[in-house]
Formats: sequence, structure tokens, C-alpha cells
Amino acid sequence: MSISARVVADSLSPLGKRITTFVLTYPRFVHAEFMTHRVFSRNAASSRAIPARKIRASVRMDPAMPVFWGANQAGMQADVELKGLKLFLVKLLWMKAMYLMLFVNWLLEKLGLHKQIANRITEPWFNITVVCTSTEWANFYSLRNHAKAQPEIKALAEVMLEAQNQSIPRMLQYGEWHLPFIEESDLEDLGLALAKKVSVARCARVSYLNHDGRRSSVEEDEKLFQRLVGEEPKHASPAEHQATPGDDPNRQLGNFFGWIQYRKMIPNENLVEYKGLVIQ
Repeated sequence: MSISARVVADSLSPLGKRITTFVLTYPRFVHAEFMTHRVFSRNAASSRAIPARKIRASVRMDPAMPVFWGANQAGMQADVELKGLKLFLVKLLWMKAMYLMLFVNWLLEKLGLHKQIANRITEPWFNITVVCTSTEWANFYSLRNHAKAQPEIKALAEVMLEAQNQSIPRMLQYGEWHLPFIEESDLEDLGLALAKKVSVARCARVSYLNHDGRRSSVEEDEKLFQRLVGEEPKHASPAEHQATPGDDPNRQLGNFFGWIQYRKMIPNENLVEYKGLVIQ
């Protein structure tokens, strides 16, 4: 089972306020717990968007499984892990249930059911990929990197903290931008205005790649940006990961402190203009 964290953008403002963007992989069954942290901006690979055959292949290759097979007891936490024959049997039943649901998913697809429904029954065994950006991490690490946390989200918090500690943030000046999935060469080739749009599109896909595994073109990224932000209803959450330094590390704009979110410069997103910054 894959539980991983990779820093894809890490920046420091002139006032010393850090912002970090991760690409995370973890079991879909703890995603609801991760979603409770409201200071995070997130976009996740959607079961509605990924073809059923790719979902099945992903689950077969790397099924999500508990990291601790706790024995039943009162309360939310299992203190003791099952052992011996019982442990063997519960792992076997978990995998048998997985293969049964993969078969049912295949049947539903063959019967013409849309993937937004058919894929749901595979979710207990699916590892979700998430782009997550924040300026505030202390509360998450305090709650989740703790013995009382569910073991799977604790494992996630551990690898996130390790990755963040090993990452060296890039110093940005006022007017420069934190842009996930944008390399220096991209910025030089595209220019800042287009690079922001491409970053938004790539965050929406949770990757450089399309769902067919092919790297998206700039033209495809620009079209996706337009669909997300320029049409109604807007799906503007992927524009939360891009940010430029603010002039007060304690000022909150959106769910960031000390940074100005790109989303807040989009018309009708509460901040049309801030110190002359508008969406381009």
C-alpha cells in the first residue's frame, strides 16, 4: 500500500512566511479525516473522472489496506492488533472483498453504468492522490502525528513532516509567485500570466498528466483553466494553490496567512483587487 508525500512547491515570503504544496497518496478511506483540516487547499483525483478500467488496474496493483489490524474494542481506537489465524483471515477477507468489488465494477461498466457510480464501490481499496497547499501545518501535525490518530493518517502525517523538513523553500520577492507544477524553464517559456493558468489546470488534474497518462499541452491546460474559472458554474478551487507574498504574515486571505491566493483575485471570489493585483 502506498502512503507517500512529495513536496512539489515550497516558498518563503520576504517576511519569512512559508507556503508548501504536496502531492499526497493515501487510502481513500481516511480522506474524510484529512478533509476536516480547513486551512488546507486541496484537489483530489476523482472517482468520477478516472476511467473504470484505470481504477481497477490501480487497485489491483496497489490496494489500500489498513496499516494496523486492530482488535475490536469499545471506543474509536484499537490498542491491540489481531494475531495469528485471525489476522490472516481478516487480511484474506479484505482482499477477497476487493476482488469481488472489482468484478462487480467491471460488470457495471459492461452494462453501461457511468463511472461516477460504478467506481464508488472500489473506494475502500483505492489510494487517492491529492494536491494540498497550506501555510499552516502545526495543528495537523499535532493531531495526526500522534499515537491516538488513526494509523493510516498518522503514517501520512509522518511522511509529510519528513518531506517538509527535508525540503528547502525558495525565497520569493513581492510580485513573484508560488506555482505548483511550474518549473523555472516553464516560467521563462510561458510568462507569468500563462504560467498561473497552467498551474491551475495541473492542480485540477492533480498532475502534469492527463488521466490517459499523457502530459498535457499548454493549449489543453489553458482550455481547462477557462472551463474551470471562466465558465459557470465556476470550479475555482484549483486556483487556491497559487499565491504571491502579502505584506502582513498574520493577515488571512482565504485559508492562507501572509500569502495572497490567486483564487481571491477572480471576480466574484470575494477579492477582485488587492493592492493592484488582479487576475490576468
